[in-house]
Amino acid sequence: MSLSDPVGDLLTRIRNAQHARKSRCVAPASRLKADVLEVLKREGYIRAWKVSELRAGVSQLEIELKYSEGEPAIKEVSRVSKPGRRVYSKIKELPKFYSGLGISILSTPKGVMSDAEARAANVGGEVLARVF
Repeated sequence: MSLSDPVGDLLTRIRNAQHARKSRCVAPASRLKADVLEVLKREGYIRAWKVSELRAGVSQLEIELKYSEGEPAIKEVSRVSKPGRRVYSKIKELPKFYSGLGISILSTPKGVMSDAEARAANVGGEVLARVF
């Protein structure tokens, strides 16, 4: 099956699994999605993730979701840059999401990182998603 927006599909799978109070969810694997999951793990929005091989050449991501007192760690997740409309931002023009309580995930020339990491590295890029 071909997806036009794989990162959007990943975020939707996570959002739906947390609404259903699932402890885990799975998604088709790609390097960009693994980088996005690594940012979510570093920022404390998911517990863990790993790549498992289904068969030769086909892998999937297994994501362990995080809850705090029964409430999902991710309250809101939204895709910003979509296939039909790419959104780029200079680091000085990138607004803080929920006054700094949420994060923006950026794809930069130095890799995929959160807005705080991008500010520290002084590098802008494509705004992939926002998470609160």
